[in-house]
Amino acid sequence: MIIAGNQPYFIPYIAYWQLMKACDLFLIGDDYAFITRGWVQRNRILRQGKPAYFGLEINDISCHRLINQTELLRDDFARKMKELYHCYRSAPFFERGYELMERIFSCEETNLTAFLVNSIEIVREYLGIKTKMMYTSQIEGNCRFKREHRVFDFCDRLGGTTYVNPIGGQALYKKDEFAAHGIELKFIHSHCRQYKQFGTAFVPGLSILDVIMFNSREEIAQMLDEYTTE
Repeated sequence: MIIAGNQPYFIPYIAYWQLMKACDLFLIGDDYAFITRGWVQRNRILRQGKPAYFGLEINDISCHRLINQTELLRDDFARKMKELYHCYRSAPFFERGYELMERIFSCEETNLTAFLVNSIEIVREYLGIKTKMMYTSQIEGNCRFKREHRVFDFCDRLGGTTYVNPIGGQALYKKDEFAAHGIELKFIHSHCRQYKQFGTAFVPGLSILDVIMFNSREEIAQMLDEYTTE
């Protein structure tokens, strides 16, 4: 079985969804430390031709809590939807992207993990990704391990024979160490194509929301397959 995983990011960029599609089981890392101003809390959208942060307000923010212990403030969603309207109202698939965000922000959960996983479910349904998901917190005792030893433990207990990691993890994980535990380690490299935004210079690496605003479902399906593993 091929396993991959990541923390529950807020409307993450397309490489996150490629990683999810490339595996049989995707683990949501909800019992990892919350990092302030990280991708769990915010992402980037296109504002007047430039990347701009677009994020969530956190109640009593602290890096000393786990993600699944963190609570969300819900009092500014109307303002955020107004911001999205002004940023993307002329995009060719604006109505689709806007409707997805309305569904995401209508979630009544205040627990950050529950809110984010609901948003992930909404987006992955739109993208047609059917990979199974589970929380790392469901793997009893796994959180006592650190770094690659967490991966060794959940692969062993869940029957994972291959672990796929983003390409940035090459400095962190070593193939020979994984092989010694009977696990094939692969790194995924995204080859994200450029697409037309608002006639300005292309801005890469934005939220999947930007991809949805400017591309049809058929085009996005092709983009999701534009990656290699090594």
